[in-house]
Amino acid sequence: MFDHKDNLSALNSNLPLKQKLISAHQTIQSKFPFVARIAVSLYDPETRILKTYLHSSGDDNPLENYQALLDEAHSLKEILKMGRPRVVNNMLTFEGSNNTHAKRLGRQGYTASYTMPMFESGEFFGFIFFNSYDGDVFTEKVLSDLDVYGHLISLMLLSEFSIIKMMTAAVKTTSQIVHKRDPETGSHLDRMSRYSRIIAKALAEKYELDDEYIEHVFMFAPLHDIGKIAIPDNILLKPDKLNDDEAQIMRTHASKGREMIDEMIENFKWDGVPNIDILRNIAESHHEAVNGSGYPLGKSQDEIPLEARIVAVSDVFDALTTKRSYKEAWSNDEAIAMLKKLAGETLDSDCVSALINCRKDIESIQNIFTENEFG
Repeated sequence: MFDHKDNLSALNSNLPLKQKLISAHQTIQSKFPFVARIAVSLYDPETRILKTYLHSSGDDNPLENYQALLDEAHSLKEILKMGRPRVVNNMLTFEGSNNTHAKRLGRQGYTASYTMPMFESGEFFGFIFFNSYDGDVFTEKVLSDLDVYGHLISLMLLSEFSIIKMMTAAVKTTSQIVHKRDPETGSHLDRMSRYSRIIAKALAEKYELDDEYIEHVFMFAPLHDIGKIAIPDNILLKPDKLNDDEAQIMRTHASKGREMIDEMIENFKWDGVPNIDILRNIAESHHEAVNGSGYPLGKSQDEIPLEARIVAVSDVFDALTTKRSYKEAWSNDEAIAMLKKLAGETLDSDCVSALINCRKDIESIQNIFTENEFG
């Protein structure tokens, strides 16, 4: 009665998302051994950037830390135009292509691919790629089975992301209920989260960061100041400089943020969210300083989690370049000069260098997420 083994039982467990993808790949390979790689890319509709996220092929990954504008990936854009998945049974179709991703896949030796677009309520959010070293393998019979697995993987991703979206929505809703108490705007969060991704991507080789880590830094960065919800209005909204007592109360938002996140994780059973410690660390440690002068714990150097060091630089840079009630916006040159002064003192030198060396990307983000009278 209980002889049958569920080959996808790992998907019921509390495994990281990447391990679930690897498990699904192993099941697919038991039926179609020629499927050498499954990869997932995610789409950012605001910047129109397509970015690598997960793969199941171990060290065999020619597109680690890769991103491209969807508008420049013509073959992938055509998939959306047609509204159907794409089958390539001979990668020589793309020989001579100027696209970096096509060249890298070709150099890796992949001969065939099947690409499925992923949608949530009709909105495109990424692609799933099935790659093979063998040609002419994606027959109609194979494709009918891979469609099922592809949609299963898509639902698995949506399940994970829905929790993060719920957390973000909960914070935003709470802020709105109390009349948008924090004077920082939504555009600030859009920009600083993308600055954080720029820094993480630039540091990927040195710190051996994978795409999943980079994406979670991006997704969790907007929640860095969640603890400000607990700060009284007379302090949070004060237009003038805070006195010593008020500043001490304001500093509690970091530890309060960590406490709030821990409570949310416990109450909503979110302990299985992948890389949830990244969120904890960002909320608690983004005001720590590399010289030990920060708060709430006075950590220094590598005692401060990398994700918190990344967010600290992003947050400071955007604060400097944005108009506030107490200051005018600084130019990028002025802000970069200040970051250089703070590097090695309060801010992490690697993170500062990573950001200022990507000025073109910074300006692109600033052009997309501009400030107006409503923020």
